[in-house]
Amino acid sequence: MAKKSIVFFCQSCGYEAPKWMGQCPGCHEWNTFVEEPVEKKMRSFSENKAGGASAIPLTLSQVQSDTQRRIQSGIAELDRVLGGGIVPASMVLVGGDPGIGKSTLLLQVCRNLSKNNISVMYISGEESASQIKMRAERIGDFSDTLKLYCETDLNEITGVIEREKPEVVVVDSIQTMYSPDVTSAPGSVSQVREATASLMRVAKVLGVSVFIVGHVTKEGTVAGPRVLEHMVDTVLYFEGDRYASYRILRGVKNRFGSTNEIGVFEMTGEGLSEVANPSEYMLSGRPLDSPGSVCVCSMEGTRPIMIEIQALVTRTSFVNPRRSAIGCDSGRVTLLIAVVEKRLNLKLYECDAYVNVTGGIKAGEPAADLGIVMSVISSYKNRPVPDKLICFGEVGLSGEIRAVSQSKARVMEAKKLGFESAVVPKVNMKELKDVTGITLIPVTNVRDAADLI
Repeated sequence: MAKKSIVFFCQSCGYEAPKWMGQCPGCHEWNTFVEEPVEKKMRSFSENKAGGASAIPLTLSQVQSDTQRRIQSGIAELDRVLGGGIVPASMVLVGGDPGIGKSTLLLQVCRNLSKNNISVMYISGEESASQIKMRAERIGDFSDTLKLYCETDLNEITGVIEREKPEVVVVDSIQTMYSPDVTSAPGSVSQVREATASLMRVAKVLGVSVFIVGHVTKEGTVAGPRVLEHMVDTVLYFEGDRYASYRILRGVKNRFGSTNEIGVFEMTGEGLSEVANPSEYMLSGRPLDSPGSVCVCSMEGTRPIMIEIQALVTRTSFVNPRRSAIGCDSGRVTLLIAVVEKRLNLKLYECDAYVNVTGGIKAGEPAADLGIVMSVISSYKNRPVPDKLICFGEVGLSGEIRAVSQSKARVMEAKKLGFESAVVPKVNMKELKDVTGITLIPVTNVRDAADLI
């Protein structure tokens, strides 16, 4: 028997309701409910019973852990974001803007895995086999352990995976997959959720590592219900301008590693190439002796990255001065400008202030506060900060410079890149007492930092 019904799904969180509602009770978003017909199969009790050894309850001591076994993808930046490699029987969601390089990166992963005699299956619902081969020829040579399968029927796909038993499966993309058991159109909330659940069962039962590509909405989130991100083990996002050469791979969720790591790539004619030294790459083309330009050392997980913060302070022609920020929190920039105006008696209320973080990196940690303050003061006074100087530190409302974490790793990264001096919080000097080869300038408040300019 089959029972047909119409339900309403929230596109933001996947909440299911029997009727349309203006506001979702789950995530409190407005106008996110969509109507979808659903056909539910009424199964008997015997059909619902699960069989096999996997259905037998086990004690924790009977479970064998395999934490050490990871599959190396051959791309060090990707392995870093994944936490050390691909975990068997895991499910990874890769999201990003169209044309950012999701399919290219996963095809390069398939190429590296196939060369190491690891069976890989690339399932595409958007491109034909000849189109995939055209892109593959640009990347390089492939081994015969890689198999292509162009299909969108979920039942056919799961059947082929069970028959071929590959170690790694790539599905491009999850929005094109559909299940005949669900009557809604491909790409809908019901289809995306059913496709993800089916692939998750295949991954856990057969021990297959599954990569799925997800389209994003105009807000930058993965299209479909929010429950999609909760179902998978790892969520990776590609960031960066599609027209620029750099790409940043960031882990948003990871059950097997840290979510603070990033991978930096450069788009070339032969695919994505790793950027081994992101700090040097981010500082390329930096202007010398330019007021308003300051280098800051930011931590992305365990990796220190040098970024350049630029500020432009000009006389305003409006009643209310403008405050604009790119690459950092605009509210934080407005707060820091108010601190500088109050503690240093600078007439910033007569000026427009624009702050920009170059290189596409988002300066979200508080350690970049001192760099924003020094760049604003430098632009206001029209005095450049020394080119071989870096700074980092959190700024409080009283103008004090607070301590930051991993200060030694930041200073050593600056020393490796040839910087000669570092402006650091005075409370961090105890940790930096053994550092040599670079001049340390301790500061306690924003006035001490302003006196250096």
